[in-house]
Amino acid sequence: MILTLDIGNTNITIGVYDEEKLLFVSRMATDCSRMEDQYAIELRDILDIHGVSLSDITGAAISSVVPPLTAYIMRAIRYLTGVDPISVGPNTKTGIKSKIEHPELTGADIVVGCVAAGKMFDGPCIVLDMGTATTFEVMDRDKNMLGGAIIPGVGISLDALTHRTAQLPRISLEPPKSVIGNNTIESMRSGILLGTACMIDGMIERMEAALGEKCEVVATGGLSREIVPLCKRSIHFCDTLLLEGLRMIYEDNK
Repeated sequence: MILTLDIGNTNITIGVYDEEKLLFVSRMATDCSRMEDQYAIELRDILDIHGVSLSDITGAAISSVVPPLTAYIMRAIRYLTGVDPISVGPNTKTGIKSKIEHPELTGADIVVGCVAAGKMFDGPCIVLDMGTATTFEVMDRDKNMLGGAIIPGVGISLDALTHRTAQLPRISLEPPKSVIGNNTIESMRSGILLGTACMIDGMIERMEAALGEKCEVVATGGLSREIVPLCKRSIHFCDTLLLEGLRMIYEDNK
């Protein structure tokens, strides 16, 4: 079985594969104050809850955008399973080419998402990842990463809105009843959710115009499940896109 972990700024997403079958998905909070033994205990317990023995793990792959945690998690995995994890970086074989300036600075999560999307689609595509930040990455039909856009995520935007104003409350992110909110909470939901959906539609339209081709679009992460249905543009939703990419990278590098 293959253990995959995507270390994000807010959560660590965990998946275990039996060949190409994803057995489960779980999450831990990203906390740089915790030590490797603490992560090892929590990871051991998660595997145990889902009926996976440590001896069943024969390989592991990690993507991380939190460098201080990467070494801790890798040592925790080695301690628990005895396997040496693959950590996605500039020298990792991915099958994806890059036309980005300073590709070594590209986030591992962006690379991993593009690997999975490259296998999903034959033509050009846009990978949308709605995590702590909302990122777009454009790939041409030859599987070249061309670049994209990085935008404050929905959670960051909502935190800024509520913390920097005196009367706007914290709200649950439920779909608004109308684009024209008839009270403060509905107006905030309209702005945050429908406003983000409009931004996504507009960015995709402009990126396609710049590329000169229509693209397949795939979304993952965070609130994409709630926001993608509000977009006018047809967008594929794949909650496990990064885990799939990690599995593919492991198979290419093992």
